[in-house]
Amino acid sequence: MLLERTDWIRALTAHPAPDLHALAERLAAGCEVRLTRLPQAGLGLLQLADGAFHEAYYLGEFPLSICSLELTLADGRRAEGGAQVMADDAALARSLAILDAVLAARLPGWEAVSAQVHSGAARRDEEACRRRAVLAATRVDVALLGNVGEDENEA
Repeated sequence: MLLERTDWIRALTAHPAPDLHALAERLAAGCEVRLTRLPQAGLGLLQLADGAFHEAYYLGEFPLSICSLELTLADGRRAEGGAQVMADDAALARSLAILDAVLAARLPGWEAVSAQVHSGAARRDEEACRRRAVLAATRVDVALLGNVGEDENEA
């Protein structure tokens, strides 16, 4: 299964945050970590345009954490990574940015990150399959609801 870089963060967040922190710290040991965008946690606003006048309005807020960084290895190799995650956890965004950089540049330990990405994607796929099954089991054909009493009235 080949995943695009845009899918890595979603797949990684299927794992518990402490596991991601531990992996990121292990892989960043011995590297210089330079933050290009400080880890921040806050709220994002979901903006939509109304259908009649096309004016913008805000539907609601959601938690958002962001971080961008650059890793430099002892041999001079560099890698850039970044993460935006829907969570109120700046440390998680930092760890995800480290994992993103390691995997993107195939730095030492990238295989472990790749394995986490693939197992996380499998977890997300299983979850989506379960949700589709529940949705299919609760589906109602609205067109048949109008015919419920017609047979009784004809008799």
